[in-house]
Amino acid sequence: MLKRTAGAAEPVEGDTTGNTVTGGIAVAGGSGGVAGLAGGGAGTTAGEGAGAVTGAAAPEVSLNGRGLGTAMVASVAGGAAPPSAHPAALVAMERTRCAAERLAAEGARVYGRSTGVGAHRGLAVEESDGAGHDLRLLLSHAGGVGEPLPAREVRAMMLVRANQLLAGGSGLGPEIASAIIDALRAEVHPRVPEYGAVGTGDLTALAELGLALSGHRDWVRDRPDAGNALPGSLPVRRGDALALLSSNALTLGQSALACHDLGVLLGAAPVVAALSLWAVDASREPYAPEVHAAHPHPAIRRAAARVRELLGADDRPGAVAPVRAGGPSRVQDPYGFRCFPQAHGPAVEAWEGLERVLSIDLNSATENPLIDWDSVTGAPVARHHGGFFTAPLTLALDQLGLAVLGTGRLSAARLSGLGRSELTGLRSYLADTSSAGSGMMILEYSAASALAEIQACATPAALGHVVLSQGTEEAATFATQAARKTLRLARAYRLVLGCELVAAVRALRLRGDAPGPETVAGRAYAVAAAELDPETRDRPLTEDVTVAAALLDGFAGFTDAP
Repeated sequence: MLKRTAGAAEPVEGDTTGNTVTGGIAVAGGSGGVAGLAGGGAGTTAGEGAGAVTGAAAPEVSLNGRGLGTAMVASVAGGAAPPSAHPAALVAMERTRCAAERLAAEGARVYGRSTGVGAHRGLAVEESDGAGHDLRLLLSHAGGVGEPLPAREVRAMMLVRANQLLAGGSGLGPEIASAIIDALRAEVHPRVPEYGAVGTGDLTALAELGLALSGHRDWVRDRPDAGNALPGSLPVRRGDALALLSSNALTLGQSALACHDLGVLLGAAPVVAALSLWAVDASREPYAPEVHAAHPHPAIRRAAARVRELLGADDRPGAVAPVRAGGPSRVQDPYGFRCFPQAHGPAVEAWEGLERVLSIDLNSATENPLIDWDSVTGAPVARHHGGFFTAPLTLALDQLGLAVLGTGRLSAARLSGLGRSELTGLRSYLADTSSAGSGMMILEYSAASALAEIQACATPAALGHVVLSQGTEEAATFATQAARKTLRLARAYRLVLGCELVAAVRALRLRGDAPGPETVAGRAYAVAAAELDPETRDRPLTEDVTVAAALLDGFAGFTDAP
């Protein structure tokens, strides 16, 4: 997987236990940290990332509202137990709940607590209504449509929402965050329809969560065989409904999963590309340090250096591919082999940009209004704002989609090149010796179909526009749509790379000339060759691509160490 920069350890605010924060996650004992997951492991379904945290010596961690990362989101979303809430963060939640209660007692005008919402923000909630308005708000906003989202995405939403609440700005009590964590441990989630938001708040999804927490909706088990006791119900308290709804937790959870999944794939892509380069005797000139010193884009230089590392320092003699018998001399290779760094480097750079945005958004209190105590007067305050408007997230997702399209196109181009006799010296489409065999011809079409999905998903969501709630909400970010399409894009990109890997391994087998076992590429080839069917007769290749796509999780973590 692509590497993350760990945050420095710092004390947890309000904590007197000696705990520290490593990368923002509270770690008991002041040492250790949370290792970034490579996205694979036994029992992991291709494209769904890590299913659980492993390692007997893992330190005890806790959520504190400030250090949640995409690796942890993917792990818990995949079925791992969530960390506990840090005691200091629970205390902070209780503190802001007291502020909210004081505001209510003083008759302060607070959006969603003493008023209606949206176009009804000018309407007052009658004092005699008690918590009735809040229950009606949950019921009326649980109006999403479409098929239910998979458990992985809903679990990601639940973890993000719990962490946001622990940041201490909602005015909700600590029992809400604890109840969400308990539901994750019980392996249950609310039924959440896929459509209902446009990037300014996941109101319909979080209404479903609120109704499940309060016993007004049934929980859905994450797995049919899960038999854990269901969590107890919480009462609906006056003023709590909008405080729970005011979040983009589903959008952020989906974005974190997409970021994690693409991090795995972008880390694996150079390994696959290196095998394809070897299979066609591609020139190493485009990867030479001198070339990239002359045009020093950092991400592009790193992509070229990674390929050099994968193929080993002892490259075969000759910077230009040798002349094959009966074939023309290649002065330079097709773009797919020659321009990999220039396409892949920007994709990694865009991924890093999304990581930076998520490192902030996953760990921020963005409820509208924010509830707190004024640091000067000591009075309770409600600060109304627009922090839920997720423009940075939309733009980061859109940029990553366009960048992955670029590197995905070159993966499909290399797949096509592997089918050309003049590049490999083998039969067309790597066919066997049967009469007019098709070989891997159809994979070119399958990869093109998956690439077309990537192209459709790369259309910027930020181009959207809508006016809602009787004109009071005259814009939207469409981050929700950006997150959803980026998840689809990641699944399609995995299949494109899988097609290329199947072709590269077959070409290397037929040539009998794989990279040496002393190289990272050689070790990757050995792993793939052991898993992929060596049969070259014309046959269905769907299972081959499925196996190859699953291997990418392990490829992401390949290093120069044997």
